[in-house]
Amino acid sequence: MDVGKRIRELRERKGIEQLELAKRINISQSKMNKIETGYQKRIEPEILIDLAQELNTTVDDLVGNEPDVDIMTDEEIDEEIKDIMKEVDVWYKNEPEDKREKLKMLRKIIKSFTEED
Repeated sequence: MDVGKRIRELRERKGIEQLELAKRINISQSKMNKIETGYQKRIEPEILIDLAQELNTTVDDLVGNEPDVDIMTDEEIDEEIKDIMKEVDVWYKNEPEDKREKLKMLRKIIKSFTEED
């Protein structure tokens, strides 16, 4: 998903009008529209930081380094899970050599996610 689309979806989920968000970060609505539609490809870092703050997310989420699961479609989530499983498979095949150690590590990982705080 491109940056503009992420921004638009987050903005709409938060119930913020395009003009209101533009005013909050001190840019014109025209520029905000160009960002959301992808017409403006390069977004100044200061604007990305301001957008992330206003939308209560991170710049990494906005630029796609870390997908924001709250705005992902079910298909995108399925693809992300498949990618993660491929990474686990590569890890399993390469590290460590001892299957017992692999099993212990996997159990620790799963336990860390399932333990209640």
